[in-house]
Amino acid sequence: MKLKDIAAALNGQLHGPEDLEIMGPGKIEEAQTGQITFLANPKYQQYIASTRASAIVIDQELPDLKIPYILVSNAYLAFMQVLRLFTPRQHDYFDGVSEQAIVDPTAELHPSVKVGPLAYVGPNVKVGKNTVIYPGVVLLKNVKVGEDCILYPNVSVREDCVIGNRVILHNGVVVGSDGFGFAPFNGVYHKIPQIGNVIIEDDVEIGANSAIDRATTGSTIIHRGCKFDNLVQIAHNVKVGENTAIAAQSGIAGSAEIGKNVIMAGQVGVVGHIKVHDNVIIAAKSGVSKDVPQGKVMFGIPAMEMNKKKRIEASMRHLPDLMKRIRELEKELEELKATLKNKL
Repeated sequence: MKLKDIAAALNGQLHGPEDLEIMGPGKIEEAQTGQITFLANPKYQQYIASTRASAIVIDQELPDLKIPYILVSNAYLAFMQVLRLFTPRQHDYFDGVSEQAIVDPTAELHPSVKVGPLAYVGPNVKVGKNTVIYPGVVLLKNVKVGEDCILYPNVSVREDCVIGNRVILHNGVVVGSDGFGFAPFNGVYHKIPQIGNVIIEDDVEIGANSAIDRATTGSTIIHRGCKFDNLVQIAHNVKVGENTAIAAQSGIAGSAEIGKNVIMAGQVGVVGHIKVHDNVIIAAKSGVSKDVPQGKVMFGIPAMEMNKKKRIEASMRHLPDLMKRIRELEKELEELKATLKNKL
């Protein structure tokens, strides 16, 4: 692409030759001649002098910048658009419904839907326009999938679950597996039927090998705009608010409620039947055991406010010295007591 065309697509200000040919994007420290890069994080500014990129996307004027650049309001967001400009069209390697797929005659698929080989589409399933179903996907009875969705290989959506529009489910995602419900009686665990479903609203993306359990009754709900990393576990009857992001290996126990715009880093655990309110941030490897008020930043096991936890962690580093000092003071106190006793 010409540099001027990229600048126009980004709605940015071009500073450099309009007809400069750009072959693709690259990281600032690795980009080669003919590539365009970006700078959004100040710690990468050290590479400005050494980068071999032919152009750069920035969101602030840099003194002595010697390569052509495009000035935008948000360099990170703009570079995402650059990646899209250079990304080839996906899902073009099969069209229509493969003869090797199994589609129940009662299923309703929009004519634009693509279904790959060895996929299974069960009774009364409904799939909206432009949705792509990759090989090995299983949609059991009464499943509803909206428009412009992508279900990658080996995704399983169990009976009665509902998927909104523009949802992306990566390889191995399981939607609607049974909730972990058992009633112990006389030393035996008795399975509690899980008769609810899962509802995933629009614009949700769920990473590979994540599992969203169906509700015991009612619905497990993933609200609009949520983004889950790989290996995320959502238990039965959980509700996750809009635009919440959850990183890998995090798990939320049954009937917990997660608010809007929450950020959970990797390996966070949330116990059941509590509420994490809106705009909370939970740091990696934290264990949340009680309700979290709106806007708090939490860390640790058990999770507590970040600043308090940091003070505790700092104090723990001094604990051996403090214990030694306490023993010295105890010894001095005993000696003082003995001296006073002798005087009396």
